[in-house]
Amino acid sequence: MSHSPHPDSNYNHQIVNCAVVTVSDTRTIETDKSGTTIQQLLTNNNHKVADYKIIKDEPTQIQEYLELLSENKQLNAVIFNGGTGIAPRDTTYDAIEKLLDKTLPGFGEIFRYLSYQEIGSRAIASRAIAGIYQQKLIFSLPGSSNAVELAMKKLIIPELIHLVGQIKS
Repeated sequence: MSHSPHPDSNYNHQIVNCAVVTVSDTRTIETDKSGTTIQQLLTNNNHKVADYKIIKDEPTQIQEYLELLSENKQLNAVIFNGGTGIAPRDTTYDAIEKLLDKTLPGFGEIFRYLSYQEIGSRAIASRAIAGIYQQKLIFSLPGSSNAVELAMKKLIIPELIHLVGQIKS
């Protein structure tokens, strides 16, 4: 499937303002390889990291921080990483899914399909999700660096400008 050029000549040069949130009980700024990878990939693709934070895997903290970020009118997207598995401390999916105004089921489906090609049947344990909350694009990725890199390079970066444009129109 080929993509025709976008009618707006500035389309490929738009800057998307993003927040990066690592959900972890153990990571620090120094050890947060996945959060660092997300930030680097965003800035390498001319997007802006307007906010970065590490929060505990506590549903209330996750929801409160998402609500706080949603008040920032300049922010277009929030990318969470961590807490998407099925272990008892993995609560990101549960916290975020309840708040989404709309979901993008294709994101999780395609992410798991791509993950399956890399890690096999273990991909079924991923509860990666995306959607819209308060006019912001929300992605929730697993915490592994490989998963983050896959999601960012194959799905998020290629569609970020288009999806943000869809929300605004």
